[in-house]
Amino acid sequence: MKSWSRLGVLLATVAGLGVAVWTIGSAGLSDVIGTAARMGAGGFALYCAWTLGVFVLLGAAWLAAAPGEPLRSLFLFTWARLVREAVSDLLPFSQLGGIFVSTRMLTQTSIPTTRVYGSMVVDMTTEMASQLVYTLFGLAMMASLLIGDGAAVRLRPLILGGTGVMIVVILLFFTMQRAALDLAGRMAARFLPGSTALADVRAELSRIYARRAHVALAFVFNLAAWVASGMGAWLVLHLMGVRIAVWEVLSLESLIFTLRSVAFVVPGAIGVQEAGYALAAPLFGLPPETALALSLAKRARELAMGLVTLLGWQLGEVRGLARSA
Repeated sequence: MKSWSRLGVLLATVAGLGVAVWTIGSAGLSDVIGTAARMGAGGFALYCAWTLGVFVLLGAAWLAAAPGEPLRSLFLFTWARLVREAVSDLLPFSQLGGIFVSTRMLTQTSIPTTRVYGSMVVDMTTEMASQLVYTLFGLAMMASLLIGDGAAVRLRPLILGGTGVMIVVILLFFTMQRAALDLAGRMAARFLPGSTALADVRAELSRIYARRAHVALAFVFNLAAWVASGMGAWLVLHLMGVRIAVWEVLSLESLIFTLRSVAFVVPGAIGVQEAGYALAAPLFGLPPETALALSLAKRARELAMGLVTLLGWQLGEVRGLARSA
């Protein structure tokens, strides 16, 4: 990273930390910690296990975007997604650093380099498309939940039907090979300058997009991962003794994930996530301290799983250097 980029990330991190501390302090630190502690060590371990299952879905999405790779490569792609998330959340590199590290890891395996980069672009494209669907669903549910009982019952089928139409439109997008390939090519040029010949990546992208079933499967796995991650938040609240409808949690989580994506320059979206929970949760009947306890549980999970993942990644790097010496 250039010096000005490092400075920008550092300033964003410091500002985010300040926002997070102020937000939690305003809600009452003791109340937030007390609520989070209700889930207990066993509940926290269950949440980590659930999150690991989410990453298997994410790994399956990336694998589906790499036609020709055997099913046994699922572990490699899942591990790469874990490292990508850990680097993005815990190291001062933002999400772009996580993308670079995860693709570099896979290029050091037996997977062809062009397939790694091509599948990465397809996976990111389908991930963004599935997040759009998830966000639209969340907005639709939020509108139907907040309109009022009578109106909600009448409008909910129309709102959800409109969301279904958007899903169909996005799926049709992936059948338009030229438009999709142009978009993927621009993404490759943006994220992979000098990593490999752009012509080779575009050729690989053409091959991948010709396998429409694989692209659709990557989309489905990414969408399932978004939903499963939202269900994880419901699980945490349930373990804390908070009773709330699944649909309300999914709607809230879709908004939080959108905020995190917008704040991609801030490592781990520190501060953005906390402020988002404090502002949006009361709309769903959750007190700010409960929502921030959920955020705290997420941060603890990111730290616990991220540190283990980063340690494993570094050990792998050391073994790789030893073999090449």
